Amino acid sequence: MNHFSSGLIKTALPGMDREVKENYQVVIQAKDMAGQMGGLSGTTTVSITLSDVNDNPPRFTKTLYEFRVPESIELGSAVGVIRAMDADIGENSEMDYRIIGSDGLGMFDVTTNRSTQEGVILLRKPLDFERKRQYSLRIQVENSHINSRFFSVGAFRDEATIKIIVEDVDEPPVFEHASYVMEVKEDAARNTAIGSVSASDPDDKNSLVRYSIDRRTDMDRMFNVHAGNGSVFILRELDREENAWHNISVISTEFNNPRQLSRVPVYVRVLDVNDNAPTFATSYETFVCENAKANQRIQTVSATDPDTPLGGQRFFFSLAQEAAGKANFSVRDNKDNTAWILTRRNSYNSLQRSVYHVPVVISDGEYPMQSSTNTLTIRVCTCDREGNMKLCNAEALTARAGLSTGALVAILLCVVILLMIVVLFAALRRQRKKEPLIISKEDVRDNVVSYNDEGGGEEDTQAFDISTLRNPEAIEENKQRRDIVPETFYPAVRRPVLPPIRDNNGDVRDFINQRLQDNDSDPTAPPYDSLATYAYEGNGSVAESLSSLESVTTDGDQDYNYLSEWGPRFKKLADMYGGDDSDRDS
Repeated sequence: MNHFSSGLIKTALPGMDREVKENYQVVIQAKDMAGQMGGLSGTTTVSITLSDVNDNPPRFTKTLYEFRVPESIELGSAVGVIRAMDADIGENSEMDYRIIGSDGLGMFDVTTNRSTQEGVILLRKPLDFERKRQYSLRIQVENSHINSRFFSVGAFRDEATIKIIVEDVDEPPVFEHASYVMEVKEDAARNTAIGSVSASDPDDKNSLVRYSIDRRTDMDRMFNVHAGNGSVFILRELDREENAWHNISVISTEFNNPRQLSRVPVYVRVLDVNDNAPTFATSYETFVCENAKANQRIQTVSATDPDTPLGGQRFFFSLAQEAAGKANFSVRDNKDNTAWILTRRNSYNSLQRSVYHVPVVISDGEYPMQSSTNTLTIRVCTCDREGNMKLCNAEALTARAGLSTGALVAILLCVVILLMIVVLFAALRRQRKKEPLIISKEDVRDNVVSYNDEGGGEEDTQAFDISTLRNPEAIEENKQRRDIVPETFYPAVRRPVLPPIRDNNGDVRDFINQRLQDNDSDPTAPPYDSLATYAYEGNGSVAESLSSLESVTTDGDQDYNYLSEWGPRFKKLADMYGGDDSDRDS
């Protein structure tokens, strides 16, 4: 039968310290027979690990920490890191840091890095070397989880002193104000000073400062600033109605180090001056009935003025003095910035006068007072008994139809263009009908018409009849030009032919003049120049005719002895015909 028994392991020494020794190896031996001689035994090893308790407080490694920080460090940046030591592990080593004393209230803060259990000192307000060069902090560290069993050991916290030294940095100039607002009247003259800005070097060297305008904020160069004293003045005339506010930036730089600069916004307000005259609030289209009665209201007018006086606008209406004596209408001021246009007679006749122009003077109540004369155009119309317009003159109808002068000009221009297109189309069709019969690539629009056929000799019975050139009267009635298409719509113009003058050159001159007149007066001639030449040899010959065609009609013998007198070129002809009868018979 098996028998089981157990053994109890107890600590032999009081005050065991995990931080000194954490792991133990214990060999346990078990014997039977109550441990007497001859009994059996067995051994085993027992590993014992001490668990941690929070019995050690956190401790700083040193009582004074010193950090050096430039004054230009950004807000929220870490000024320094501190760490306290705790022999415990796990959550027993977790600790919290806090500031328990400082000579710069709210300047710094401390937080705990949970992964490393370090204290990180952060900057909460900007540093200024020239104002305060050193800060002192008192930091306390304490365990997050405290075991009350170990209160007797002592306080589970520690303290240390932090010294923060501020280092000087070359800083840009600093303006006295974060922004500036300046006012100037819109009628101020050029170079008028409207205010000034001021900046200084915050460093100990106190460098001189120069001022300038950021031209990216003043593209029109309306303002400038004195480089030495920061006085701002205007360069150009201002107009409140065009721009009531100007937002510019002034730059300040150190004289010895131009790279150190700062800028400040300057808001310039342009104050109103009464420099604009009131005008009609809109363009009025007014008409009066022919059957209107006297003192009848035909229009209510109002005014507008770009100026904005503090007390509000006040307008005064009246009829111009030059029209008051012979006026057909009157102006009544309603004292509420409106006025009535009233008739001054009982009837109007559109045939006598269709349009009236009423000059209305409008003035404002500000100083200096501004006024202007505005012309109201009134058209005479035919109305019914209720005063409703029925018919106006042509000019009024055109105006009400919305046809401006530009529209009328555009319509007329379109009509002219259409007429030009029609005329051009007709001309092209007419030109297409009159194209020449002979069309070739060599046609250069200069046609040469030659009449120089000299015939084919005595045996050519089909040759050109020279009698046409000898007798201009014999021109055929239906003779047409060869270089154009025959036209039946324009018959050739016949001019009376003068009888040829029988002198050396008279008949040739008359022939040429006659042909020239015929060509110039021909309406079917092409729209380009044609060159026509006429070969006319004249009328009559000294040598008479050499043809033998007429010799067959004569009964008598011909005498050819004169051929021998013509020289050697006619010798053979003289031998053939010049011999006497005895020679020929033999």
